[in-house]
Amino acid sequence: MSQLLITNCSQLATLAGPARPRVSHELREVAAIADGAMLVRDGRIAAVGSRADIEPLAEKTRKSVLTINAGGRLVTPGFVDAHTHLVFAGNRADEFEMRCAGATYQEIAAQGGGIRSTVRKTRAASEEDLNAAATRYARWFLESGTTTVEAKSGYGLTVEDELKILRVIRQVGMTTALRTVPTFLGAHEIPSEYAGRADDYVGLIVDEMLPLVAREKLAEFCDIFCEAKVFNLDQARRVFTAANQHGLGLRMHADQFTAFGASELAAEMGAKTCDHLEQTSAASMEKLMQAGVQPVLLPGSVYAIGSQKYPAARAMIDAGLAVVLATDFNPGSSPVSSMRMVMSLACTQMKMTPAETLVAATVNAAYSLNRGHEIGSLETGKVADFVVHDAEDYRELPYFFGDSRAAMVFTNGISFSA
Repeated sequence: MSQLLITNCSQLATLAGPARPRVSHELREVAAIADGAMLVRDGRIAAVGSRADIEPLAEKTRKSVLTINAGGRLVTPGFVDAHTHLVFAGNRADEFEMRCAGATYQEIAAQGGGIRSTVRKTRAASEEDLNAAATRYARWFLESGTTTVEAKSGYGLTVEDELKILRVIRQVGMTTALRTVPTFLGAHEIPSEYAGRADDYVGLIVDEMLPLVAREKLAEFCDIFCEAKVFNLDQARRVFTAANQHGLGLRMHADQFTAFGASELAAEMGAKTCDHLEQTSAASMEKLMQAGVQPVLLPGSVYAIGSQKYPAARAMIDAGLAVVLATDFNPGSSPVSSMRMVMSLACTQMKMTPAETLVAATVNAAYSLNRGHEIGSLETGKVADFVVHDAEDYRELPYFFGDSRAAMVFTNGISFSA
């Protein structure tokens, strides 16, 4: 039996609480233990409490215990990033420069750039090349304290290339310390060869892609970009109905640029999450709350494309929604892997409190991935995914932004080393 004692924590922010997503005032409860300590056995948390309680407990076991002195620093659960596009080829720094010169995201996409640009590069890349790139990005996530990511396909848009991306996502989860939760996003964009024939492409997704994804067990969720000039409500319903039949959970890109009923459809069909939501109305928020859909807010993408319209996080919290924060890591609209940067944007641009951002980036995110029973908080029996930060207080996480490197990162009670 392997044992690990992490001690001398200025704050041990456990996020302990009810075994469900946190809402309302619960979002402000981080359950921090001053001068805390934690005992880990065989990769799982055995005990959490004050140093005075936990250190003698470790000594009583009379077994070999590896002691980690946190040095009077903050310890939190590993961040859980519930919306990423981890696997892609190349980057879009050229489009970033175009936006700096005044072009909009939509204008660039209309000229053949945007998602289609990355699709062309990703189709041309081998599985080995994509794995090498994604492994590099996995290291970025881990170095900044993220231990679990949801990872979407969506830059292939052919049967072969979508499966290729999902296989890479699985491989990264097997060969790195980063946990991956795979999502099939074949409905990310209408590929060029299907221009003007979106219904035919949806037929390919429903009739060929989804059956193969389910057969090979390559995804847990299915997502769709439901937006004007991309996939409409009828097409989204068709994809979601098929995904349900194949046993996949539902997630949706909704209300990012326009509000035309996407979030309401997500609520109607029992989606696990609805993501983006920059244009979501109070009435739609109420429907999401009644249906138990978790909003995944992506302030990094708003910042990166130079928009001024952030999601109404305060209204969502007031409406009783279990808010989640995520990076939306992707090469076009949100090339950020740091959850701390996202937390900072959530504080300054969406007026969330530091405590709310920490809950949204850990335990609420874990529940949105059906992992709340395993990760997202530091409680007895859960997996020992935790981070030692170069900070003393959890409020410093969004306060200091720009350099997000963690002091130490552990997954399954094992230290990650870059």
